[in-house]
Amino acid sequence: GELFPEDLSAGMQKRVGLARAIATDPEIIFFDEPTTGLDPVMADVINKLIMHVNQEVGATALTITHDMASAKQIGDRIAMLFNGRIVWFGPSSEVDNSKNEYLDQFIHGRTTGPIEMAVRA
Repeated sequence: GELFPEDLSAGMQKRVGLARAIATDPEIIFFDEPTTGLDPVMADVINKLIMHVNQEVGATALTITHDMASAKQIGDRIAMLFNGRIVWFGPSSEVDNSKNEYLDQFIHGRTTGPIEMAVRA
């Protein structure tokens, strides 16, 4: 309680942020890249903490992430956005077998497919 944010590890900072988010017993909790910058073990700790909090608090959670392992672990349903529109939506259990060219390119990290990156001169 007497430490400054910079005195805490990245994982501890994430846990403190989650504690602050649930302090008011919210109906909806927004998570923005909750596992970014964490090693896989700490990311799993945070994911399990998010799932526990959602079950205990009963809040709806909306998570923005590019971490597909986390998304599949904590999400009931997943939507993929591309250029401001939803290109795929479904249960997290169907992500790996979606047959959606956008989602398939994204989860496999391929450079070829419908997702093209703009190159600036």
